Amino acid sequence: MSSHLGNSWDSILESEFSQDYFEDIRKFLREEYSRYRIYPPMKDILSAFEHTPYENVKVVILGQDPYHGFGQAHGMCFSVRDGVKCPPSLVNIYKALEYDLGIPVSDSGNLTCWADEGVLLLNTVLTVRESKPQSHAGIGWERFTDSVIKMISDSPYPTVFMLWGNPAKAKEKLIDTSKHLVLKSVHPSPLSFYNGFLECKHFSKANAFLEKHGRGAIDWRVRSAERQATQN
Repeated sequence: MSSHLGNSWDSILESEFSQDYFEDIRKFLREEYSRYRIYPPMKDILSAFEHTPYENVKVVILGQDPYHGFGQAHGMCFSVRDGVKCPPSLVNIYKALEYDLGIPVSDSGNLTCWADEGVLLLNTVLTVRESKPQSHAGIGWERFTDSVIKMISDSPYPTVFMLWGNPAKAKEKLIDTSKHLVLKSVHPSPLSFYNGFLECKHFSKANAFLEKHGRGAIDWRVRSAERQATQN
């Protein structure tokens, strides 16, 4: 796993990458990738950071661990590769987006466009064994991602944190709420979606906060890769 990200995260995360616990993660992953099917592909583990440099982070959406089905995960929470069917939680995120901002449900589940807008799509655990959710919990990823949350909280840039579900809400203690906006809701999974997520309006609230602080709104539209190519 390369820890060279090609942007400001390289210097900011250097102290984490050099610690013993992170070397332990690397050793564990070398063994896991050699024996099992692990998601995302090793080259994509840190892709959220590659697409959203530190100074560009406007919104943090916090997930749990990557999708554990074939071909889905590519290093950004809730996002799937082009051509992959949208998982139920992502469909529900799109429904809430339509309810909030009137943006039609997308036929693409690839959220790279959000990442490029300044949305850090961060899972608390960055790898998983196929068909075994939470199989890489406790190997050290939580320490790493907690440090990332603290680093963003310490930044001078007012940021929105979207914490969906109880595990994500537990991270609020890491965030300076006097400086940043924390938006909390139930998880968008089918089990809890209709207990408040649909009506949470996190997307418009985030944009109002960002515009108030001079950071610019997020364009929450998601287009299929084919449509983006046509428009470009």
